[in-house]
Amino acid sequence: MCQRSQYSTRSKPRSTAIALLNALELKIPPPVIALVAGLAMWLSTNPAPSLALELPGRLAICSALVMAGGVFDISGLFAFLKAKTTINPLTPGITSHMVIVGIYRYSRNPMYFGLLLVLTGWATYLSHALPFLILPLFVAYMNRFQIVPEERVLSAKFGPEYSTYTQSVRRWI
Repeated sequence: MCQRSQYSTRSKPRSTAIALLNALELKIPPPVIALVAGLAMWLSTNPAPSLALELPGRLAICSALVMAGGVFDISGLFAFLKAKTTINPLTPGITSHMVIVGIYRYSRNPMYFGLLLVLTGWATYLSHALPFLILPLFVAYMNRFQIVPEERVLSAKFGPEYSTYTQSVRRWI
């Protein structure tokens, strides 16, 4: 009878996959992810024209969502600029101050939520079922590869103050 070695290579592919996934953390700027998601949404409308939706008032809804997204994005940006801390989402370690005022009293990630609203507006404009399925993929990607790594860094840097903040303010909204 053949026994497996305790040093089996069976876990090696899994650890390699995890290493590859971890390598994606904080590598792609969120606006680029949003653009890729938006492109995927647009491309997804072509193969299945039968999934087109009839959305009365879609232009008004789309406009409201995009404007709301812009308000979240700009409010978050101005809060960071006012605090004189980095707006670069790829380097949270150089953050000089926790920003917990303004829009950050309601969302820990208002700029990402703003991107989600803009993408929701785009999906509404496209009036097709498939683009709406890409929205949860955007959220999942942002959570895994952007927000959770940022939170790790901020928690290490700001300790209990950041922990208290995360307990009182939701991640998205």
